[in-house]
Amino acid sequence: MTTHLRKEDSGPMKKLGKYLKPFALVLVACVVLLFAQALCDLNLPNYMSDIVNVGIQQSGIDHASPEAISQNGLQLMTAFMTEEDQQSVKDHYTLVSTGGSGEEYDNQVKEYPLLAQEDIYIRQTNDSEELDQLDDIFGKASWTMINTVKDMAAQTGDQEGESLSSDNMADIDITTLYPMIPTLQQIPSSVIDSARQEAEQMQQSMRDQTGAVFVKLFYQELGMDVGGIQMGYIFRTGLLMLLIALGGIAATILVTFFASRVSAGVAKSMRRDLFHKVESFSNSEFDQYSTASLITRTTNDITQIQMLLVIGIRILCYAPIIGIGGTVMALNKSSSMAWVIALACVLLIGVMLVLYKVAMPKFKSIQKLIDKLNLVSRENLNGLMVIRAFGTQEFEKKRFDTANQNLTKTNLFVNRSMALMMPVMMFIMNGLSLLIVWVGAQQISQSAMQVGDMMAFIQYAMQIIMAFLMISMMFIMIPRAAVSLNRVAEVLDTKPVIVDPEQPKDFDQNKRGVVEFKHVNFRYNGAEEDVLHDITFTAKPGQITAFIGSTGSGKSTLINLIPRFYDVTGGEILVNGVDVKDVPQKRLRDQIGYVPQKGVLLSGTIASNLRYGDEEASDEQIQKAAEVAQAMDFISQKEDGFQNEISEGGSNVSGGQKQRLSIARALVKNAPIYIFDDSFSALDFKTDAALRKALKEYTSDSTMLIVAQRVSTIMQADQIIVLDEGRIAGIGTHQELLKYCPVYYEIASSQLSKEELE
Repeated sequence: MTTHLRKEDSGPMKKLGKYLKPFALVLVACVVLLFAQALCDLNLPNYMSDIVNVGIQQSGIDHASPEAISQNGLQLMTAFMTEEDQQSVKDHYTLVSTGGSGEEYDNQVKEYPLLAQEDIYIRQTNDSEELDQLDDIFGKASWTMINTVKDMAAQTGDQEGESLSSDNMADIDITTLYPMIPTLQQIPSSVIDSARQEAEQMQQSMRDQTGAVFVKLFYQELGMDVGGIQMGYIFRTGLLMLLIALGGIAATILVTFFASRVSAGVAKSMRRDLFHKVESFSNSEFDQYSTASLITRTTNDITQIQMLLVIGIRILCYAPIIGIGGTVMALNKSSSMAWVIALACVLLIGVMLVLYKVAMPKFKSIQKLIDKLNLVSRENLNGLMVIRAFGTQEFEKKRFDTANQNLTKTNLFVNRSMALMMPVMMFIMNGLSLLIVWVGAQQISQSAMQVGDMMAFIQYAMQIIMAFLMISMMFIMIPRAAVSLNRVAEVLDTKPVIVDPEQPKDFDQNKRGVVEFKHVNFRYNGAEEDVLHDITFTAKPGQITAFIGSTGSGKSTLINLIPRFYDVTGGEILVNGVDVKDVPQKRLRDQIGYVPQKGVLLSGTIASNLRYGDEEASDEQIQKAAEVAQAMDFISQKEDGFQNEISEGGSNVSGGQKQRLSIARALVKNAPIYIFDDSFSALDFKTDAALRKALKEYTSDSTMLIVAQRVSTIMQADQIIVLDEGRIAGIGTHQELLKYCPVYYEIASSQLSKEELE
C-alpha cells in the first residue's frame, strides 16, 4: 500500500473547464447577449445627450445645413464661406421658383409656406457623407459670422455685438440681418479669414449646435412648424431609447436564464461526480476525509461554485465591456475630462486592492470553519444519548458555541469589510458626479462642451464605477469559490488506492466460496508497523470459520480485507481461487453477504432495507431471510409488517432488532460467502442460539466467516482462528484450542464455567 493518496494531474480550473465544456454554445450565446446588452446600455446615455442637445437646445434640428433656405438666407451664409464651400453649397441646393404646379410643388408649399411668396433653395441630397460636409460648412459659416460681428463690435465699442453668441442669436429675427448683407460683403477678407480660423478651432459639436440655431431661424422664416419638428425628434429618439432599453432587458433576462442553467448544470454534474468518487473510496480515503468535510464539499462548497458561475458568467464579461466601452464613449464626449475618469479609476483600484488584501486570508478559513461546525454538530446529534448519559450537555454546548463563534466572527469580519465597500463606492460615485458638473459647467460656459454631453459624461462615469463595483463583487466571490473549487477538486483528483484491474480474471467455479489467506500482512496508511502478520488459513464452503481474540487483535481488520475495504500490504487473499486484486470490486462483493459490526439501516421500509441485498427478491425470499434472522417475531408485531417505516439510521428499532435486520439483508443476497463481523453481540443467548442453528441450515452450502467476542457463539464452528496482536495464536476446533492454545483457553475461561471448559 502506498503511504500517500495518489492525485491526478488535472488542476481545479481545468476541472471546472471540463464541466463547462458541455455548455460551450450556451456560454458563447451568453457572451453575444452580454455584448448586445452592453451596447444597449452604452448607447442610452448617447441618445439622452441627443435629446438634450438636439431635441431641446436645437429644437429637434439635427443638421447644421438647412433642408430649405430663402435666397436672402443663403446669400447671408455664403458671405462667410470660402469659394470652395460656396461652390459645394451651390452643387447641393436647387432654386425652386414660386408659382409652380404639380403634386411635388404643392407638397413643398405645404411644408415651406414662404415658397408661395418667393423663390427658395431646397437641399437635394440625403447622403450621410455629403450631409456631414454641408453641416461642417454651415457650422463654420455660423461661427465665422458670430466671430466677425464680435471683432467689428470690439473695434467700434458696440457692447451688444461683443456679447453675441449662439444663445442670444436664437432670439433675433433673421430677416433683420438681411439689410446688412451689402455691408457684410464689404468686410475685408482678412477679417473673415481670421474669424474662420477661430471657428475651425472650436469643437465640431459646438459648430453644429450653432449652425442648428441658424437653421431654426431659417425654418421660422420659411413658416415651418418648428415646434412639430422638435416634438417629432424627441418622440422618435425617446421611442428608440425605449426599444434599446427593452432590448437590453431582454438580453439581461436571457443571460440570467442561460447562466442559471449553466451553473445549475455544472453543480449537478459536480455533485454527481463527487458522490460517485466518494462511493469509489476505500477505507483509506475515508481515513483522510472526514464525513463532515465530505458533506460540506458536496453541499456548501459546490453551492459557492454555483453562485460564482450564475453571477460571474454575466459580470466577468459584462463589467469589462461596460467599463472599457464607457471610458471610450466618455472620452468621445470630452477628451479634456479624461483625468476625471483616471482619478476615479485609481481610487477604485486602490479600494479593491486594500479590500482584497484584508479579506482574502479570511475566505480561506471560512470553509474549514464550516467543516468544524458540521463535525461538532454531527457528533452531537449522533452521540446525543451518550452526552445525556454522562451529563456533558453544557460542555457540548460550549464546544458548539466555540465553533459557531469562530465561524460567526470570521463571517462578520468579511461581511463588514464588504459592507464598507458600498459607502466608499457611493462616496466616490457622488464625488465624481460633483467634479464632472463643476468642470463641465466651466467648459459649457466656454462653449467647449454641450449640456447633453456633460450629462452623458456623468452617465458613462457612473457606468465605469458600476463596472468596478461589479468587479469588486467578483473579488469577494472568486476567492471563496476558488477555495471551494480547490476542496472539491481535491476529492475529485484523489485516485483511490483500491482500483479495479485493467485485465480482470474470472472466478474458478470449482473453488466457489473458498477463501484463502496466504502469508497476509497489513498496515494502515501512515502506520509504523503492521497490524496483521503472516496470516495464512483457508475457509471452505459448508464450514463455519470463526475469529476470536482480545480487543485490538485485528479481527475486524482481517475481515475487511476480504471485500477489499483495505488492500493487503503483503501476501495475497484468494476468493473463488482468484486473487481479490485481479477481479472487479463489484463482482467480488457480489460473492459476499456482509453484516458489519455496527448495523446500519437506511430510511425506507423494512422490505426496502431487506431488498438492499437483492432488488429482485420476492416477498417469500425476504420473509424466509427474516425468519432465519429471528426477526419475524418483532416484524409481525408491527402494524404495517414489512412495510413499516424505518427512520434515518434505524433510530426507531433497538440494537438487537437492527442487527437481525442487517443479518436478514445479507441472507437475502444468497451469496456463496457470508461475513458476520461481531453481528450477534446485541442478541440474547436464546436468540443467538436459535439464529446460529437456523443459519447453519440456511447457509449449508456457503462459507461462513464469523467474528465474535463470545465463545458461546463460535463453540460449534468447524474452524476457530485465534488472533493475538495481529498474529495467529491458534487454529482448530473449540476442544482442540482449549487443549493447545493458551490464548483461547484464557478467553474461554473468562466466559465459561469449569464444567463447560472440560
